[in-house]
Amino acid sequence: LVMFFYGSNGKSDPVSMGNKVEHQAKNQVTYDIHLPTDLGMLYKVRLGLQSLENSISQLSFHHFKMQNTSTLDTFSLTINKTLPLSLNGDRWIEFPVEWPLKEALSVVTYHIIVFSRNILTKRNVVHMTACVYGTHGDTGDRSLLWSLENVHQGEDSESFVVAMDAVELGELDKVILLISSKVDCKLEVRKLHLKEALKDDPIYVFEVNEAFSVDANNPEIQKEIPVSFVIKRDKRKNGIDNNSHIEGSQPGNLTEYIIKVYTGDKRGAGTDANVHIILFGNEDKSEVFQLSRSLEHQDPFERGRVDTFKVMTKEIGNLHSIEIGHDGKGF
Repeated sequence: LVMFFYGSNGKSDPVSMGNKVEHQAKNQVTYDIHLPTDLGMLYKVRLGLQSLENSISQLSFHHFKMQNTSTLDTFSLTINKTLPLSLNGDRWIEFPVEWPLKEALSVVTYHIIVFSRNILTKRNVVHMTACVYGTHGDTGDRSLLWSLENVHQGEDSESFVVAMDAVELGELDKVILLISSKVDCKLEVRKLHLKEALKDDPIYVFEVNEAFSVDANNPEIQKEIPVSFVIKRDKRKNGIDNNSHIEGSQPGNLTEYIIKVYTGDKRGAGTDANVHIILFGNEDKSEVFQLSRSLEHQDPFERGRVDTFKVMTKEIGNLHSIEIGHDGKGF
């Protein structure tokens, strides 16, 4: 059993409970630990299993109580959770520390959306974790392959969603990926999207676009990925007319963009789904445009065709990236 303590001035080293037992009674263990005084006001605790070895049985936690032996300030919490959460599952529990007259952070569920290639077919032999960092600390290493939702698998790409419970992280700034495998293999990670499960935005985008080769000479790979950009959805209804007036912008402040979309010439390359685009500049981003009115074709995005669209948006500065996607409807 290992614990991490987070304070206003930083994070403790891992505190192993193995040799710190002060008192043990039925269904209750008391530990005496010494934390650095420079941690400041404690606001979060993470406890869990050092590793997931076959010899480890499940551990059930019912209640947690912590007391500062100098000030006698006491914090207690009912947990009622068992680790690991499933076979090869998440091995950590996080909770905020709430002190009198001090507002505590909340526990939220984050969705990590992984866009990749060749990972799902190797999930039984590949181990991949992510440690997410924000202004309120980090999540520790969390497994990305133990409980997958909304799995989409195509010929050349795949995506899946991983749910992760953690004390709210504030603004996210980086992710550290750790990849290892029991066999030699090559895995491609394209990007990660992170957001709170109950909110549409902000969506933190971490561009990776890298193939990782795991073999005997390189059995474990670590990759630090800073946030690429943040998507904040327009609160007005998505799908406004491409040529309609944009609320709050004067005609003189609007910029016209011509967008050409080249649909591939492979079998099945076209789509009947609703396609959208967002433009990102160094000063701002556009609203969400639905690409539905092609200047050339009544039915856009057919195989082997080129479709042109005109959009008008507020001044966003120098264009540096776009988001383009569709809602998956139709064939």
